[in-house]
Amino acid sequence: MRIEAIPPAARYDVEVSRLLDLEAKRQADTIDLIASENHVSGAILKTQGSSATDKYAEGYPGRRWYSGCTYMDAIENLAISRAKKLFNAEHANVQPHSGSQANMAVYLALLEHGDVVMGLNLSHGGHLTHGAQVNFSGKWYKFVSYGVDPKTEMLDYDEIERLALEHKPKLMVAGASAYSRTIDFERFRYIADKVDAKLLVDMAHIAGIVAAGLHPSPLPHAHVVTSTTQKTLRGPRGGFILCREELASAIDAAVFPGVQGGPLMHSIAAKAICFFEAAQPEFVNYQQSVLRNARALASKLQEYGLRLVSGGTDNHLVLADLSSMGINGKEAEEMLEAVGILVNNENIPFDPKPPYIASGIRLGTPAVTTRGFGVEEMQRVASLIFEVLHHPGDKLVSKQVREEVKRMCRCFPIRREV
Repeated sequence: MRIEAIPPAARYDVEVSRLLDLEAKRQADTIDLIASENHVSGAILKTQGSSATDKYAEGYPGRRWYSGCTYMDAIENLAISRAKKLFNAEHANVQPHSGSQANMAVYLALLEHGDVVMGLNLSHGGHLTHGAQVNFSGKWYKFVSYGVDPKTEMLDYDEIERLALEHKPKLMVAGASAYSRTIDFERFRYIADKVDAKLLVDMAHIAGIVAAGLHPSPLPHAHVVTSTTQKTLRGPRGGFILCREELASAIDAAVFPGVQGGPLMHSIAAKAICFFEAAQPEFVNYQQSVLRNARALASKLQEYGLRLVSGGTDNHLVLADLSSMGINGKEAEEMLEAVGILVNNENIPFDPKPPYIASGIRLGTPAVTTRGFGVEEMQRVASLIFEVLHHPGDKLVSKQVREEVKRMCRCFPIRREV
């Protein structure tokens, strides 16, 4: 009698299958303006569900703790070489499961518990791993937060330098998750050198724009660069680290065995494809559209009277202050989700409201640009956002906007070409 080790999918788990179908429909029927999300290619999606899922490859190419890693070694080496070439880096580690774990590994490699570190204040656009007290970074290290100028709402480099001279950090962290302006990495390195600190740049949000040559690269200035692959880079969910050759051994040891065990080889294979796609000429065109769409969205929202933090955007995201409209970020997020427009609530600099409520919303253009939205569509989306926020609780307006969202989504389906 033949025993089926793995039952056919139809008899295996119809409930998960049903939920995945619903998720695919949800994505198809909504306008995704979440700045940290995107839609991957068919090649990346297929690779995420490939046979590489089965392989345990703890260690590094040529130095694995398990046999049978010949092809996994080749895949990881390919991802490494493509990442190095794409960003002109001396060394790359493509094993981090996420951007947070990439940052954790760098801290482990360069710091001792209790060391002084400087990072961007969470409420001014920083990330949890840049020193938030609820995060491991804020619990294990003594973080000194820097912020933006109260008037311009842009990074105050003079104040950052003053704080660095006062606190003498061992590591300075540059980068953000909700900052819409170009970051001066050269100035950060100048400040870091003044206090004999290492410079880490977390470019998770802007990696795709950097790869396309449309944002200054941190690589000439930073000792270490961390990133994710799923945002503007339009790859699978995961992280990677780039660094100078002299730090390579310490970084690699911090990733494995420091903070992780076996790498996710299906994800690393998808990262290799991501780096390949980002090296193609059409990727530059895509990133140009991402930036153009962000500017169009920002400009139209301003026409409707919404105040934008720092007055505009230089990258893929827009941060809008809703204080004058009498609603908070959480309310706006929920109202917009109800009509099929996805944003996330976000603190604005010097926000009196707590993070879960917040006074603003963060919007981004990577995902809608992948679907084919252009300037005209972004202007229309801005008008729909304003209609919903200007008429809270109006069921007729909500119904009309929901129908318009569905129409736009039908006109711009999610295409996943292999």
